Amino acid sequence: MMDGMDENPDLLGGGSTGKQRSDTVDLTTDTTLMVDISDALSERDKVKFTVHTKTTLSQYREPEFSVVRQHEEFIWLHDRYLENEEYAGMIIPPAPPRPDFDASREKLQRLGEGEGTMTKEEFQKMKQELEAEYLATFKKTVAMHEVFLQRLAAHPMLRKDVNFEVFLQYDQDLSVRGKNKKEKLGGFFRIISKSADEVLLSSQKDIDDFFEAEKSFLIEYHNKIKDGTTKSDKMTKAHKTVADRYIQISSGFVQIATIENTELDKVFTRMAETLEKERKLEGRVASDEDLKLSDTLRYYMRDSAAAKDLLYRRTKSLSNYETANKTLEKARTKNKDVHLAEKEQQLCCEKFEKISETAKKELTEFKTRRIAYFRKNLVDLVELELKHARAQVQLLRNCITSLHEGES
Repeated sequence: MMDGMDENPDLLGGGSTGKQRSDTVDLTTDTTLMVDISDALSERDKVKFTVHTKTTLSQYREPEFSVVRQHEEFIWLHDRYLENEEYAGMIIPPAPPRPDFDASREKLQRLGEGEGTMTKEEFQKMKQELEAEYLATFKKTVAMHEVFLQRLAAHPMLRKDVNFEVFLQYDQDLSVRGKNKKEKLGGFFRIISKSADEVLLSSQKDIDDFFEAEKSFLIEYHNKIKDGTTKSDKMTKAHKTVADRYIQISSGFVQIATIENTELDKVFTRMAETLEKERKLEGRVASDEDLKLSDTLRYYMRDSAAAKDLLYRRTKSLSNYETANKTLEKARTKNKDVHLAEKEQQLCCEKFEKISETAKKELTEFKTRRIAYFRKNLVDLVELELKHARAQVQLLRNCITSLHEGES
């Protein structure tokens, strides 16, 4: 449930949400470690998330506790997993996107600047639409941060990480500082290096048919999901635009009814009332499509990217293993540093086999999760679309009946 928001015109400066559960992705029914975001507060430059944990696991001091975290601390936790070689064979849940309410603030500012060009009623309706849009964005921001934690809590290995335990129960600020210019530059070069590696490794034929097939599938799948997300966003935007146009048309009918003062007043008034109800229905259609389709596509676009990163790490490990084999052959030929080369080759072999074993399980589970929750959200979307379509048909029928009664 959403807590009531301040009636201040500058609503986009803050907001809060009560306890909610995300349903974008598959989550476990295991109740030994349950994590959710029970509350969140949006301020001008940050969002404070109240992370609530309930557990029966012995490594936690208490069975139930809460801490306040900011976005940077979620990113810190995500980076700890990426940097740990123990998790190289796992799909690391994608980090939640940075909270961004700038677009909503800009729209409200433009609305304020154009207040003199529209009626008071039209301005209030447009303002309500923007406030609803902000609240939807805020709720999605909270949901994505919550899903990240729930995915970690549901994973049999990732949930045991000491950094996750610290994140959940350390009741002080983690003091996660921002990166300085030198670190950002280093990160930039690492990204370039990884991209170059991916290009070089992409043409490398995998020795395992399972992973070769997965690589081909994920590349195509990710691109199609990305394209689908863009098209879904355009569709949602079109519905929102239609809802906004209903406001303008409805306001026009109200003005005509007031100015003309003729026998058509009642007709214009009924049309305005119908269009106002139609606006709300169209807004719900846009909201449901955004939640059930666009958000699902967007999440799995990021999740499939995480799966591709897993394949990249495995291919990199395979490349290291093959390089170690070549180094060992040269060492044996020259009869020099053979022991060191054998040790390095054995280490690379063990790493590669461990990553391969874990990765196969992770990618199989990813397929199961993906199919189950695409089906769930698409079924939910169809049911909602039918519900709204019936409501729209009934609304138009009522309007026509009302107009006929007015004539008689």
